[in-house]
Amino acid sequence: MLTDRRPILLANARIIDPSRDFDGPGDVLIADGVIRDAKRGIGAAGVPEGTDIVNCAGRIVAPGLIDMRAFVGEPGASHRETFASASQAAAAGGITTIICQPDTSPVIDNSATVDFVMRRARDTAIVNIHPMAALTKGMQGHEMTEIGLLKAAGAVAFTDGDRSVTNAQVMRRALTYARDFDALIVHHTEDPNLIGEGVMNEGEFATRLGLAGIPAAAESIMLERDLRLVALTGGRYHAASLTSMESLEILKRARDSGLDVSASVSINHVTLNENDIGPYRTFLKLSPPLRTEDDRKALVAALASGLIDVVMSDHNPQDVEVKRLPFAEAAHGAVGLQTMLVAALRLIHNGEMDFKTLIRAMSTRPAELLGLAGGTLRAGAPADVIVIDADTPWVLDRDDLKSLCKNTPFDDARFSGRVMRTIVGGRTVYEHV
Repeated sequence: MLTDRRPILLANARIIDPSRDFDGPGDVLIADGVIRDAKRGIGAAGVPEGTDIVNCAGRIVAPGLIDMRAFVGEPGASHRETFASASQAAAAGGITTIICQPDTSPVIDNSATVDFVMRRARDTAIVNIHPMAALTKGMQGHEMTEIGLLKAAGAVAFTDGDRSVTNAQVMRRALTYARDFDALIVHHTEDPNLIGEGVMNEGEFATRLGLAGIPAAAESIMLERDLRLVALTGGRYHAASLTSMESLEILKRARDSGLDVSASVSINHVTLNENDIGPYRTFLKLSPPLRTEDDRKALVAALASGLIDVVMSDHNPQDVEVKRLPFAEAAHGAVGLQTMLVAALRLIHNGEMDFKTLIRAMSTRPAELLGLAGGTLRAGAPADVIVIDADTPWVLDRDDLKSLCKNTPFDDARFSGRVMRTIVGGRTVYEHV
């Protein structure tokens, strides 16, 4: 791994930069931690002395990915993941910025904890890390946090992680208050009362497995309520993880009516479906649950059309003690930082998505929503850049994952394509050899 900040020329590349609507051949010059230029014909003759010239041989060069939803265990659960281990996994997966969730111990619901997270990440991580702060105090859903102070301290958005705020009055107040600070509310849309004892998607497959189901209505009812509150308040709202066709119809109506709403989908929900659970595979027990193949296809189509804005990893490391249990008793969640991009390449190879759309959803659009400087290869932008070989075949061995926990839904999966180099702030932090 290289750690110096010599200028780098990524030559003979296929540049994909959705921020400029560009997909074509060219070179990218990086110096002093920023992108100096990204265009055709820079060439070795036009670079500073001592530049590290990398012949990309037609490989893809794109803005580094920004993962909008990942759990990191610090503070309070460092046995599951640390900023150091999460950032190593992210770098190997082409992610140059992680947005960590507030459901830590203590919860990230005050300025001091935001400051701790940012300092700890700065000292130990090799990629950029920004925290989301809790939407309500203690993530209890009763009293909203000090959104203005938390944003000033460095929180990039506000969420209660994988908990939904069931009190509509609390959500209304939060949306109203956040509006005055131009803060983004990110909400997990699942009605806990409708979830009940459910552990997977409600339907024929759950019945055959003898498992309690979670109806899609648990998601769509909460989303419908939220979007009516957005119309009432004028706040900025982002649905954290949509999974069903019903929800897409609701989102489209809100968009068509002019509301400032956006949405994410996890990589798991666009590449897997409920049938992948097979013989009670607990690494595929997720929240929200995997849905049907028709739902998956609808999510991919919504992503391709721009109705869904963002693809995120939903990285949620769980150790063996809580995953190697009967399906109904196992914890939900899967690791995803290292596999988010390579799993998404399946959509490219299947003809379901084009590269520019995918990079926009994994980099450019998250940067826009969160007000970050990345997601682009424009001159002057931070030099957070990745090099991708889109075609190399390989098989995932979970022992090669850099996360502390190995609960991947893609164990022994066959992939085509991988990240060859990750550059953060002008430094190469990962190189595949």
